[in-house]
Amino acid sequence: MPPTVPGPRGPHAYAEVTRRSHGLRESRDFQEFHAFYVDALGWPLTRGPAGAPPRLATGVAFDVLGLPADAGLAVLGKAASGPVALSADRTRMWFLVAAGAAEEVPGLLDWLEWGGIALDLDALGAGCGVEAPAPPLRHARAVPGAAAWLRPPVALALPALRLCDGGVPGGGTGTATGTGGSGGGAPDLVRLVDTAAAECHRVRIARGHARTIAADAHRQPLAFS
Repeated sequence: MPPTVPGPRGPHAYAEVTRRSHGLRESRDFQEFHAFYVDALGWPLTRGPAGAPPRLATGVAFDVLGLPADAGLAVLGKAASGPVALSADRTRMWFLVAAGAAEEVPGLLDWLEWGGIALDLDALGAGCGVEAPAPPLRHARAVPGAAAWLRPPVALALPALRLCDGGVPGGGTGTATGTGGSGGGAPDLVRLVDTAAAECHRVRIARGHARTIAADAHRQPLAFS
């Protein structure tokens, strides 16, 4: 009997194979994320929505200062910091600070005379989270369009609030005092927040100026020779 050639697979069969392939890849990716964040660092990690990367909870092992990427780039060159990540859409930078620091940021901004100024500066603490950047491991596969580490969490010295003369700047609670688990030499949260606020303000003014120029150019009548 001559061999028979199987007929072409229908679209549903291909969809099922594709779904299983994506599921296996997502499972392997999550294992790599879990090995780095949970097993190595002890950070809480949760699965993201279907097809989305895992997420890191803030307020447990660390808090996050979020600011525009162009402002964050300037901060990187001016202030000591802990780990820093870039969001998947490349518009935001996340500066990791000691757990509890997010609660101190509003008071610090007031104390530093930044209170009441729109800065586009986020302080993410308990109940919040960020997308987990791809682990900075050699064997980890690159994840196109995913969040990425700019300063990987190699040394766990997270910026924390340092008590001065028995008081907390800005009248905060002092819950983020200490070294963030480093045992000493953690970056100063006050200096980081002040620098981040200044750069956020600079970026906001620059963007407003650019919009004004663009609006003026749009209103000008065209010159015909």
